[in-house]
Amino acid sequence: MNYLDKVNFPIPRTPYFKPNKMQVHEIENIERHSTDKNGIESKDGSLISRRRFFNYLGGGIAVVMVSGPLQAFNQPKTSQLERFDDDQIAAWLHIGEDGKITVFTGKVEVGQNIRTSLTQIVAEELQVPVQSITMIMGDTDLTPYDRGTFGSRTTPTINTKLQKVAATTREILLDQAAEKWKTKKELLKVSGGKIVNTKNQNSIEYGTLTKGKKIVHPIDVNVKVTPATQWKIAGKPEQKVDAERIITGKHQYVSDMKLPEMVYGKILRAPTIKSNLQSANVDIAKSMDGVKVVREKDFIGVTGPDLQTAIKAINSIKAEWNISEQPSKGEIFDYFKEKASKENNQNVTGNLNQGFEAAEKTLKASYTIDYIAHVPMEPRAALALWEGEKLTVWTGTQRPFGVREELAEHFGIKEEMIRVIMPDTGSAFGGKHSGEAAIEAARLAKAVQKPVKVVWTREEEFVWAYLRPAGLIEINAGCAKDGTITAWEFHNYNSGDAGLESLYTMPNKTTNFHWIDSPFKQGSYRALAATANNFARESHINEMARMINMDPLEFRLKNLKDDRMKDVLNAAAKAFGWKNRKPAENHGFGIACAFEKAGYVATCAEVVVDPTTDEVKIVRVSEAFDCGTVINPHHLEGQIVGAVIQGLGGALFESIDFENGKILNPKLSQYRVPRFKDVPPIEAIIVDNKVLPSSGAGETPILGIAPAIREAIVSATGIKLYTMPLVPNGKVTKEIKP
Repeated sequence: MNYLDKVNFPIPRTPYFKPNKMQVHEIENIERHSTDKNGIESKDGSLISRRRFFNYLGGGIAVVMVSGPLQAFNQPKTSQLERFDDDQIAAWLHIGEDGKITVFTGKVEVGQNIRTSLTQIVAEELQVPVQSITMIMGDTDLTPYDRGTFGSRTTPTINTKLQKVAATTREILLDQAAEKWKTKKELLKVSGGKIVNTKNQNSIEYGTLTKGKKIVHPIDVNVKVTPATQWKIAGKPEQKVDAERIITGKHQYVSDMKLPEMVYGKILRAPTIKSNLQSANVDIAKSMDGVKVVREKDFIGVTGPDLQTAIKAINSIKAEWNISEQPSKGEIFDYFKEKASKENNQNVTGNLNQGFEAAEKTLKASYTIDYIAHVPMEPRAALALWEGEKLTVWTGTQRPFGVREELAEHFGIKEEMIRVIMPDTGSAFGGKHSGEAAIEAARLAKAVQKPVKVVWTREEEFVWAYLRPAGLIEINAGCAKDGTITAWEFHNYNSGDAGLESLYTMPNKTTNFHWIDSPFKQGSYRALAATANNFARESHINEMARMINMDPLEFRLKNLKDDRMKDVLNAAAKAFGWKNRKPAENHGFGIACAFEKAGYVATCAEVVVDPTTDEVKIVRVSEAFDCGTVINPHHLEGQIVGAVIQGLGGALFESIDFENGKILNPKLSQYRVPRFKDVPPIEAIIVDNKVLPSSGAGETPILGIAPAIREAIVSATGIKLYTMPLVPNGKVTKEIKP
């Protein structure tokens, strides 16, 4: 019996696929450029094509994705099929003889509910119930290559691709039915998984129509898709497709999974970053029943029959470390200035000197942004299984194919010998691009010749996952008395260049990103560095408006030409009652906006500051968001509200505390995240631009909350804050000079 036949959790069953090699030139460009042939392993070990694999599924559809005219033809010979690669539609969609539709995508579900919205768009073009579609995601053996789930790219790229796939398939089905019935295609329509003849009401199910033959066909890149204004399934609220399984606990994450004979792994960790192992005594661990110690150079891990035994074993190891000196929290921003690369990413427009000469008022300030953690609900987890030379890993990651590449490099084996399956993960927020847990589980599994599960503790997730970069931002700007910005100089140290530019009209500006070799491991966070850059920029914009006694909304509108940004600002202000707000003692109001990843957001916030305790409470938030055509408004509302709640943490109190390379607050009892009492009423205003393509919604909605709160605190207290988090202890402290 095959080992995978004995697992006690669902797994897509398929022969072993040989995936293609990819060349991707931009991190957010998911278009494939491939020349290798894709095959699967047959019972005799030979490679057969993915197209032949679909023969084992019964009658179905395989459509090739290339540009060209709409042209159906009969099933080619096997030799012809073998020339097809993953750019073909068979990699994206299959209709079974029973009419059930399976859709394949390398994108993954990390809590953003993309499985539902992608299903809706396919259901719309094929006019079938959402429940009749199964979405297979993030399985390197089953799905097309994908660079990763990041950058708010799923909706604008895969949504569009699957829409074309489904629309082309619909046209093929109509053509086939017209031929079968010897009638005009114009008399036919798709409805409920059937082709219906509107003249005589004859119908035929999709599965019946395709039974016994394949349709190999290129996607028509000019195929007519259903306009958003005519949507019946997409564009409407739709229940999460697997909501019942999640609510009832039937849905399994990697942390839940078990294999027969599985053991549990733990890894010896250094006490600080950049520490080197000098010696280790593992005798006690070796003497424990059922414990195996794995040591490969500086890597030491253990496996045990249960988690408690594995923990006891790893804690018994006596290790000595060489600890290198590292900066502490109070030194980090001076460290950034000192260590800044001489080369920087600079963008210059106009003449900055002339801009300052024309300015009637100038304002200079520095803003600091702390390191913060991603704090996913589910820490990193992986389950690894070796079967001979073949490796299967289940892991929660945003980049299954990237993890496969990491595993192949580490073990020195070909990628076709590795299968990575991502069965959803309990949130990521940009923090699960890397495959540390997968490599650790696979190393242990290879050594002990048993399946091994590694689940990081919360403390390990805080200390050894990468952080959102800290940053120092310096701004010097000038404007005329009428509010026209004449000069803008912006320097970002370390946190990144995402969101460095803005939509404001700034005829004389220079923006600079200065790269730093950060002492801490750092990486993507929701909206990347745009959270830092937008906080500093929008805070400075509010200060400039105050400097010339102009309403901050009017100041923004004065310096904007983009109508969508203006519309979003006005929508948020109207819902919030900005123009009719009534000053109240200890209350303050703030506004901010942002443009990122083709999304427009504007946020208004009201706060109250207790005059006795100085504690800050958010009273209410209104946020307007325009991401083009909306596929699932309920889903989008959840994205907006969720982003605002997460943004509250970074804005108010989230911060990594560290000394000489050691993180001092690696527990939720020490690291403050938003709690129920911190969450105010949040009003999400969805601007549904049905004439525009859909952009992503996973990142941009987080950008407005921090600067809006900052402005509200200033208006309530007169105290100007230049750090993020704004109130680490929940209380307003005295003003720190910029």
